[in-house]
Amino acid sequence: MIEYILETGSTNDDLAARLSSGERVSEGDWLVADRQTSGRGRQGREWFDGSGNFMGSTVVNVSQSDPPASTLALLTGLATYEACLALVPDPQALSLKWPNDLLIGRAKLAGILLEGQGSAVIAGIGVNLAAAPDLPDRETVSLTKFGPAPARDSFTEKLAAQFDTELERWRTYGLEPLLRRWINAAHPLGTPLTFHETGATIQSGKFAGLADDGSLLLRLADGSTRAIHAGDVMLA
Repeated sequence: MIEYILETGSTNDDLAARLSSGERVSEGDWLVADRQTSGRGRQGREWFDGSGNFMGSTVVNVSQSDPPASTLALLTGLATYEACLALVPDPQALSLKWPNDLLIGRAKLAGILLEGQGSAVIAGIGVNLAAAPDLPDRETVSLTKFGPAPARDSFTEKLAAQFDTELERWRTYGLEPLLRRWINAAHPLGTPLTFHETGATIQSGKFAGLADDGSLLLRLADGSTRAIHAGDVMLA
């Protein structure tokens, strides 16, 4: 079921409130807003709510038999990548940046925020279908750079179906296929990156793939490899 609403503070917050009140939110259900007044991204950044863009959230009910819940960030990024792939003129320009930013060239097309709520994980996704924000610290892009904006509702149905497919694969086949496909969809191995851990200095390195648990592998200047589990990663 896809529920469309005109305006809300945050679709993630709405689903979190429903779950905390004891309401059952089924997997496969989505809450999609025309406008968010308090949308946010990773690191507490404000999320742009341009009219015609996709802004929506869904829930994954995680069980003990599932792969680690942290890898849902990679799954959600891959589902968004697959949903957008046919909408860009040069698919080679579309790439993932760890853990789940979607880029065209160096510009951000989509962002994802995952939040835990009990045994569930809420996945919030924003895609610049019609308009992109003007941000001081990063390039952004919308699909209108390449032609008419995709219809939001049709895109929603495509993304929801792709997310369901990726979730079934994640549970059936485990992490190895997901990690391999994510690396194939990412910027090339050896891409220069910077990493900023909260309270620490910025480090530079090169993309060296993913560890078995989905963490980012960063090749440092001294030849050593560091596994990054959390932090802000940018193209250098």
